[in-house]
Amino acid sequence: MRVLIQLRPAADVVASVLDPGVASTVSDVVPGLPGILLDEAYGPVAVPRARPSAAHGGPLSLSSRVEFSMSPEDASVLVRGELPDSELPARLARLRSAVHEVAGVFADPEIRPAGPTCGGDGPAGDWQEVRRLLGAPDLWEQGHDGEGVTVAVCDTGINAAHVRSVLGEEVRIDAERSWAPPGVRKTPGRYPVQHGTMCAFDALLPAPKATLLDIPILLSRQGAMAGLLSDAVAAYSHLRDVLNAMPEESRSLVVSNSWGLFSPEHDLPPGHPGNYSDNPAHPFNLIVGSLADAGADIVFAAGNCGRDCPDGRCGFRERPIVGANGHPDVLSVGGVDVHGERVGYSSQGPGRLADRKPDLCAYTHFAGSGAVGEADSGTSAACPVAAGVVAAVRTTRPAAQLSPEQLRTQLNRTADDRSTVGYDYDYGWGVIDPPAALAALGRARGARAA
Repeated sequence: MRVLIQLRPAADVVASVLDPGVASTVSDVVPGLPGILLDEAYGPVAVPRARPSAAHGGPLSLSSRVEFSMSPEDASVLVRGELPDSELPARLARLRSAVHEVAGVFADPEIRPAGPTCGGDGPAGDWQEVRRLLGAPDLWEQGHDGEGVTVAVCDTGINAAHVRSVLGEEVRIDAERSWAPPGVRKTPGRYPVQHGTMCAFDALLPAPKATLLDIPILLSRQGAMAGLLSDAVAAYSHLRDVLNAMPEESRSLVVSNSWGLFSPEHDLPPGHPGNYSDNPAHPFNLIVGSLADAGADIVFAAGNCGRDCPDGRCGFRERPIVGANGHPDVLSVGGVDVHGERVGYSSQGPGRLADRKPDLCAYTHFAGSGAVGEADSGTSAACPVAAGVVAAVRTTRPAAQLSPEQLRTQLNRTADDRSTVGYDYDYGWGVIDPPAALAALGRARGARAA
């Protein structure tokens, strides 16, 4: 079984891992671990320590305010390894008793894109109609086009030439700040035309002038269009450095994630301290919360495990919005067609980490990039559409002026309610409505000025 091992080495070792100018190795952190085959190609990753803001709060609470510390005295370090499934309990017990620096051992499951979808329905509408439904031309006229905003597309890589040929517009890829996992060649904007190309295309529909970071986390499994959760951990560590390098007063980083865990097969069971799907203490869930707390807008696909027409890979029979896809600090996105009707494969709540997931829905199943078939479909397409809306809003409102939590709240409040009861597990708060969100933000700014 693949695992992530959380260590608490000396503060000077942690400081080296935290320094983006130092290339730390596994042997710099730990010489070896009994019973674990360590992955020497995987660089150590620092994990923040969560602390409650309130005197009586819990450090891993998902319902109360939490602060994160990355000081060398508080942070821990992750390394990656493998151990035999048949000897898992015995080796874990031996590891904890033999190495006092070990703070935890966690599942490192395989992650896959939220697609393909089931059924043979053709596209409904096209990408020009999606732009119209989002009110994109009016947004651009008001200066909300993504200029100066960075959107990280965490997926299978982007083919910028393909996006440009369909969209007919410039595609901005920041090669220097892009990243690739160990064993994947770093060629930003020049990957094969796959799922990530679709995601990039869809993110640019509302925010055509956004700058894209190419983060191909789903290429590490050598052609299987899949990655490991540890690849996402390392990518988010890189994105934390990207965010920290931005001027604090103008930070604008949107992270689009059209992937997730489909089956519990590679996870540890719920209740196990190393579980990912239900566990707020899993290092990736902590890192997601800390990146959002630092000012990043994190957008996740809700998944394609809706009860009407679930993807054949779906292994979670109940509450299929698992792990970070249902984290309280992310915008979890379901899918609707251009008529505003929920598509049958869009996962319904409640989520496993937060009850009220998905947050809202965005458009999908339309004729678009042509990168993965006839339609840009699945919550895989809805997620980057929503991420592009966030980028459009961020054009004039960086995180210093409007926190990710405040922006999520406004997007949820102004969504077009598709039910008669307010929030529901099919649509969340409704269908994303960029003009309504910007109008509400404008009213709020005017009220503060008065």
